[in-house]
Amino acid sequence: MTTINGLTGLLPRREHANALVAPPYDVIKPGTPLETLLKSRAGNLWHVTLGSDPLKALAELTASALLPLDRPSFLVYEQTWSTAQGPQRRIGVFTATEVTDYARGEVIRHEKTFDDKVQGRLALTRLTGLTLEPVFLLTRAPITPLLERVAVARAPDYDLTPDFAGLNDLHALRSRIWLLPEDSSDGVELRALVAQQPLYIADGHHRYHAALKNGQSHCLAYVVERAAIQAYNRVITGVKRFAEIKASLPLTPSTWATPAKHHARIWHQGQAWDLAFRDLPADVVGRLDCSCLERELYPQLGLTHAMIKDPAHFDYYAEWELPKMAEVVARGDYDLAVALHPVSIDELMAVADAGRNDSSIVMPEKSTFFAPKILSGLVLYRHRQRA
Repeated sequence: MTTINGLTGLLPRREHANALVAPPYDVIKPGTPLETLLKSRAGNLWHVTLGSDPLKALAELTASALLPLDRPSFLVYEQTWSTAQGPQRRIGVFTATEVTDYARGEVIRHEKTFDDKVQGRLALTRLTGLTLEPVFLLTRAPITPLLERVAVARAPDYDLTPDFAGLNDLHALRSRIWLLPEDSSDGVELRALVAQQPLYIADGHHRYHAALKNGQSHCLAYVVERAAIQAYNRVITGVKRFAEIKASLPLTPSTWATPAKHHARIWHQGQAWDLAFRDLPADVVGRLDCSCLERELYPQLGLTHAMIKDPAHFDYYAEWELPKMAEVVARGDYDLAVALHPVSIDELMAVADAGRNDSSIVMPEKSTFFAPKILSGLVLYRHRQRA
């Protein structure tokens, strides 16, 4: 049984919410214009999540921009935005989700986690006594009709559209929040619905791992029934250059765009090429497009799995950043760009379910990118330690 509770802690004052919220810490790359922008804003959460003196920054925000959330509540969270395909919308809910060992099968992962990657977040959590950013969880439980009912019943408690100067995909994305008391009839129904199904970690594996290591009874989580995965694309410089191995690949001239399933799209020297994968094994990990790419392209470039996190050879971009990837290659920062088809929710859950019986079965690194991300600063959760 998956247990969720209402949240307690701190909320932004309505008049400060737009200035306080920030993109997740792990998409704010050091030295980028986005970091410079957030750092320049005195009342922004960046000063707590990534600044040099988080306790001082938190004290200043608490005095001026935050108010207490004492009544345990869920936060129904709606995001709306526009794309070339038209208006988009996603609705989910912030909860305090029980932290349990993976062996119990209540919270299911699809990635490996590493102790060294959680140290910074763990230290910040212990320093502040707060969980500042959520784990992104998927559920098969039918929670959407209930959330929709809450959203149409009354005006939202928060309605904000942050300005990130176009430097992040959360820029100009509208967020609306409804506070839903845990002990309300809808809150009781929500808890019962979520309890019917396990939860799957979509994003934030290391945040959940940090909560486990910290001995927390619950973690801050965003739970959603329906979500879209973008492709997680890469720019590459191999040990061998693409021009050296190009003739050995079954390439077809194409356009620089997201490819079809089981294809990759390659951008090099102002030309796009389509690469159809030839080896499609039956196993749930091996047939993923990122696995196919690693088998069929990386060895020809002289690359190994150990190199995929080496910035001398790889950097990674969300699907919406295809033009930026082409610019990076044109500047000569990397030799080629590769676009993939997005992983599906069914594929992700198939890998996660297979991993319940064999912990070695996980998604490859850098294989999924959930978009849009979740704004940080909508709630600061005052977690408790497990008794």
